[in-house]
Amino acid sequence: MRPAHIALAVLVTAVWGVNFVIIEVGLDHFPPLLFSALRFLVAALPAVFLVGRPKVAWKWIVGVGLALGVAKFGLLFIGMDQGMPAGLSSLVLQIQAVFTALIAAAVLGERPGRQRVVGMAVALCGIALAAVNEGASGPVLAFVLVIAAAACWGMSNVLTRKAAPPDALNFMVWVSTVPVLPLLALSLLFEGPQAGLAAVRGLDWTGLGVLVYVAWVTTVFGFGAWGHLLRRYPASSVAPFSLLVPVFGMSSAALLLGERVTALGWAAAVLLVGGIALTSLPRAGGSSAPAPVSTAPAAPSPQDASASRTPSSATSAG
Repeated sequence: MRPAHIALAVLVTAVWGVNFVIIEVGLDHFPPLLFSALRFLVAALPAVFLVGRPKVAWKWIVGVGLALGVAKFGLLFIGMDQGMPAGLSSLVLQIQAVFTALIAAAVLGERPGRQRVVGMAVALCGIALAAVNEGASGPVLAFVLVIAAAACWGMSNVLTRKAAPPDALNFMVWVSTVPVLPLLALSLLFEGPQAGLAAVRGLDWTGLGVLVYVAWVTTVFGFGAWGHLLRRYPASSVAPFSLLVPVFGMSSAALLLGERVTALGWAAAVLLVGGIALTSLPRAGGSSAPAPVSTAPAAPSPQDASASRTPSSATSAG
């Protein structure tokens, strides 16, 4: 890869990693379900006029929109609102790569090789350590919600593989139109209209900046740039950069939010990132196997797919 494109890949992963800190700030301004709905509303409405008509069938757009936008992001935002730290969320969410491989094996009949099985086992050990660490220092329910969000992300990855969108940004923008109304309805049902009205009336420059970041910087810029890289280079060259997302997520949370990572937490991070690397990257000494595709924000990741080969990204745009 050219140095400029390496820098762009690192910048995108930094944007996605820092996004978890931005979400934490946003949750001080909005109820979680409303926040998630507004994120997709701001991302989708202007962008649909820029990306053109959808390039895949609507059944895939709706399916991914519900699995990724409503389920994954709804659970993630609620989990973080219930006390899951931003840095730990950026790490734990990467277990989506394991869920993707398991769901692909069950639904698509893809048989993971020995390297991927070992990688999944190592990553699960990392999750177990993270669970022990969080159980000793934070709410277990919030941790479980983020794990559930990762499982929903895995399902959306498999649906994205089936959809095989030729244009990552076009697909992501149209997917972003789907969750808006369901999330608004869930917000009215569970958070109440008064909480939403209070958040909108109290909107300040910080809240507006948060919405712009999570919608346009993370989604439109992040997915557009990542899709550009995936069109120019093999997925095996681009995907490894996605492992920087939890690095940026945990370090920015420590610097900006004062989150402290324990020795057990660092051990969990090493196991999880190492396991995801084994799960997602090409086999040593062999050809590249199709690896999990990520459609998010963050994360991400992350997000391009083709009928014959699916790019990998163990990222989260958050």
